[in-house]
Amino acid sequence: MNKYVADVVKELFNQEVEVVLTRPEAQFGDYATNVAMQLAKQLGKTPREIAELIANKLRENADFSEVSVDGPGFINIRVSAHHIAKVLADGWNEKYGENNDGAGKTVVVEYPSPNMAKPYSVGHLRPGNQGWAIRQLMVATGWTVITDNHLGDYGAPFGIWVVGFQRFSNDEALQNDGVYELGRVYIATKKALKDEAESGEHELADAVQEWLLKLEQGDEEAKSYSKRFNDISLAHIHAVMNRLRISTDHELGEAFFAPKGKAAIKTLLDSGIAVKNDDGSIIVPLDEYGFDVPLLVQKSNGAALYATSDLATILYREEHWHPDRVIYCVGAEQQFYFSQLFAMAKKLGITTELVHVWFGTIDQISEEGTREKMSSRKGVVLMEELLDAAEEKARLVVGGRDVSQSDVEKITLGAIKFTDFVADRRTNILFDWDSIFALTGYSGPYVQYAAVRVNKLLSDANVQPKEFEASYDYASEKSVLMKLQEYPSVIQLSARDLEPHKIASYLYLLAREMNRYYETTRVIDEAADVQAARLGVLAKVAQVFEHGLNILGIEVPTKM
Repeated sequence: MNKYVADVVKELFNQEVEVVLTRPEAQFGDYATNVAMQLAKQLGKTPREIAELIANKLRENADFSEVSVDGPGFINIRVSAHHIAKVLADGWNEKYGENNDGAGKTVVVEYPSPNMAKPYSVGHLRPGNQGWAIRQLMVATGWTVITDNHLGDYGAPFGIWVVGFQRFSNDEALQNDGVYELGRVYIATKKALKDEAESGEHELADAVQEWLLKLEQGDEEAKSYSKRFNDISLAHIHAVMNRLRISTDHELGEAFFAPKGKAAIKTLLDSGIAVKNDDGSIIVPLDEYGFDVPLLVQKSNGAALYATSDLATILYREEHWHPDRVIYCVGAEQQFYFSQLFAMAKKLGITTELVHVWFGTIDQISEEGTREKMSSRKGVVLMEELLDAAEEKARLVVGGRDVSQSDVEKITLGAIKFTDFVADRRTNILFDWDSIFALTGYSGPYVQYAAVRVNKLLSDANVQPKEFEASYDYASEKSVLMKLQEYPSVIQLSARDLEPHKIASYLYLLAREMNRYYETTRVIDEAADVQAARLGVLAKVAQVFEHGLNILGIEVPTKM
């Protein structure tokens, strides 16, 4: 439509202009443009005069049911529902909404990167959800996508687990409780380290460092401990990721990159980017990027740091994957670190676009009725506990109806995941059991239920949906058709801004339009041609529901 209005301007005034159409309040029309105001100066006419000329020309097109001029020169346009349906049918395909904006480009998306040797926590719900959704958005916009679960399977925590296991645990406990025993050991050891520090002792702390250095030096016993703990952790992580319906192509963690860290540091030193201090520590000054504090890449005792591993990761990806963009899905608390890391990469000559996609915390309502960060002290913190509790809530939603276990799991994930996308990812979200499972309002089950109703109508009908019925006016379906038209631009903007919540918002509004449609319009009990036309619209709605929810990692249940 933008092009059509632009062509009218060209025909009337011989002017090339970019026409912007906006959505005004419903009483004014379907679309509005201020193009007349853009032209007033060069044409030497009032905007109102220009608008009237353009409006008169537009009225010649039968696809526009109403064209009016308002105020100083706004042009309001109503499009016939019949025309919208025809345009949709002509442009429809099985990948409706997708585009090729990223064609020929490669993106690496890093998520969920949970802690090793600890139970998978709720704190990694958002990295997994947001990372998966961004992966799906990149695929939908033509990028070649590589995903990597960057595991924290190396570094200082390793020494804590070894010392803690030797002091506070045993083989039988580890065999019986797996990663949960490792989590208990970690907490006990951290407390012991704190108590030791307060007493002025350092025996335990020295032992932790000793084991870390042993691992870095390739000690066989240290490597055996590392493999044992990591195998237990990975089995647990994979089980939880399977329940969350997320996956990655690679799992190249810190243990993989740590040996490459020495070469990365040598690259920094050889290029003059890094500086070696008198105590043996190595830093990268970043003054030119506005950082007063340099980035420490190696300790004085030769021990590597996160920055060492992350630099090696960047260099490895550059060499092997040649990405145009790398997206790190990591919480807000790491903003400063990533800004330093990206500055170091730029200083080294890395031209790949490095993006930190960060997000707020998950809050809950405390026993005192106040909002607080979800914690193990007063709420569910372990992912498996959250999923188990959510599944029980989902069973209450479906009541005694004949709903399969598979559908219960879909409703469970729909509720949990949609909550993550109810607002901009940068905001803290409130996890409230009552609202996330509501069948009314802004929730995953609300959208899923609308999709289930659409699918049921399609399955119950004895008439085949028709792409476009020339004899039908589509007046009853106009609001739904208008919403369907928006979907490609929603995907485009969501992918451009790396903001999956825009998909969630769109799906909620589509569900709301469908519920209004159900209340006012019959489908099954109408004449065959009317049924076919209406079912054709519903088939498109069903496709968009499935496609949009799939981007968010949510499935449509068979029954609810």
